[in-house]
Amino acid sequence: MSDFTSDFTDVTYEVEDGLAWITINRPDRYNAFRARTVDELVKSFKKAWGSSEVGAIALTGAGEKAFCSGGDQKQRMETGDYGPSDSGLFEVEALHRVLRDVPKPVIAAVNGVAVGGGHVLHLLCDLSIAAEHAIFGQNGPRVGSFDAGLGTGYLARAIGEKRAREIWFLCRRYSAEQALDWGLVNKVVPGDQLRAEVRAWADEILQLSPTSLKVLKQSLNADTEHFIAQGNMAYSTLKLFGESAEAIEGISAFNEKRKPDFSKFRGA
Repeated sequence: MSDFTSDFTDVTYEVEDGLAWITINRPDRYNAFRARTVDELVKSFKKAWGSSEVGAIALTGAGEKAFCSGGDQKQRMETGDYGPSDSGLFEVEALHRVLRDVPKPVIAAVNGVAVGGGHVLHLLCDLSIAAEHAIFGQNGPRVGSFDAGLGTGYLARAIGEKRAREIWFLCRRYSAEQALDWGLVNKVVPGDQLRAEVRAWADEILQLSPTSLKVLKQSLNADTEHFIAQGNMAYSTLKLFGESAEAIEGISAFNEKRKPDFSKFRGA
């Protein structure tokens, strides 16, 4: 049977001794995702899910500059959306779902910028190991957008309410050491040691009972499942909000490389 991943353009999939490496391969766009990227990521995680050769999964980005910089805003500027997909839908919620549901530990190998939707992806991985030069942060309110549900509620569970609110309400950038101090990542290593460190963690995981790990992951997820439903409601709101003058000002300012003027939208 042919390997469907050989037809991928945006993602690479490889297995090395029980560890599946899923790599966003769009370094020219700082590994930002379009609809096709998301489709290929979902398929990759499902392939790893069903493979008896895989006991752990690593998610990373191509090159040394970016893990993932979120949704491809250049694509949005060019076509008004994130481009074509298999279903006709932008399946980012399905990607969030499969990251949590795949019954094998997922390690984020954060090799650079993890901002916006890319920050949420690393957050939803079970473990995060960061290169020393990695940068973390959110961007939504700066461009007239938001990621509620898992991107907010689960973030607060991970690092605390005050820090989660700071990340979203100020849209600052944080170093790998700051992320480690806050409990946003598990370990920081030099960039040239990142892959080897992920490999070492995976090798420890691969010595353990896969059924035990599956049930433990499901148990850990159970307490935050309601954020999925909240995220679905927020995504519905985001689609409506995206057509508003306020959101258009945010994305226009981003593409025109200027500061947005949201002052007129501050009333009730």
